[in-house]
Amino acid sequence: MGMNVGSGSAEPDVMVELNTTPLIDLMLVLIVMLIMSLPPQTHAVKLDMPVTTPPENPEKPPVIDIVVDFDGTIYWNSEVISGGDQLKSYLSQAAHAEPRPEIHLKPNKLAKYDYVAKVLATAQRLGVKNIGILGNEALE
Repeated sequence: MGMNVGSGSAEPDVMVELNTTPLIDLMLVLIVMLIMSLPPQTHAVKLDMPVTTPPENPEKPPVIDIVVDFDGTIYWNSEVISGGDQLKSYLSQAAHAEPRPEIHLKPNKLAKYDYVAKVLATAQRLGVKNIGILGNEALE
């Protein structure tokens, strides 16, 4: 077995490859400068909206509190509702009243979901629009 130790001359071979690292660094700096000099793109649609003035004395709608207790008992403004027909008549009157009242549904934290869902479904069928569910923190 033989070993190659060189050509025997003391001069190393000339390297003909170009060092591209500084060129790449320069190109990256130029790209960053180009990106920073571009104006920001805004995607705005200019619309001329009508100007309205709010009423001087806005009339607040009446508030109706519906409480669903843990055993399914329903209270309409602290008055016990005896059955589903009475709830339907109250909700129907509220749906057609002017101004439309805000209905605050306050379920007890131990009430079954079925009781609350039935009240919401009845209100939706009768056309009640302004209804909101209040959590237990509002009752304290």
